[in-house]
Amino acid sequence: MFSDSRSGIGNRASNQGFTLVELMITVAVIGILASIAYPSYMQYVQRANRAGARAMLLENAQFLERNYTTANRYDETSNGDDITDASLPKPQSPESGTARYNMAVEMGAAPAQTFRLLATPTGTMLGDSCGVFTYTNAGLQGAAGVSDGSAIVAECWGK
Repeated sequence: MFSDSRSGIGNRASNQGFTLVELMITVAVIGILASIAYPSYMQYVQRANRAGARAMLLENAQFLERNYTTANRYDETSNGDDITDASLPKPQSPESGTARYNMAVEMGAAPAQTFRLLATPTGTMLGDSCGVFTYTNAGLQGAAGVSDGSAIVAECWGK
């Protein structure tokens, strides 16, 4: 069989590469997949940030409970030092880098026998639907000012 190099008959080298239409279809498919995957990824990142904030709240609560066993109050150490937002062992979540939640503590009247810890969203978490996480000395969990025990609080604390 003879091949004519000018007409491309029998010449496989002339069929290599992609056409512009094939390339445009590939780019369109990638764009559609990315538009579906990106929101799911962002939800995953928000859930991870929430989990970090809840863990920090519980670590701060544990610190306050340990202090209570020695000082018999939450607002002061046994040495007489005040416990404030700045003296919490975990002042932000995550511990290093850009804060996504800032930790704060509200004490009851002195001598404080109660406390409420707050994790306030900041930065990329500012518009989060769960809002401010709260945790009390009685173990009550809250989110965004919604009353404790509601389905929204359970959903936010469960994710």
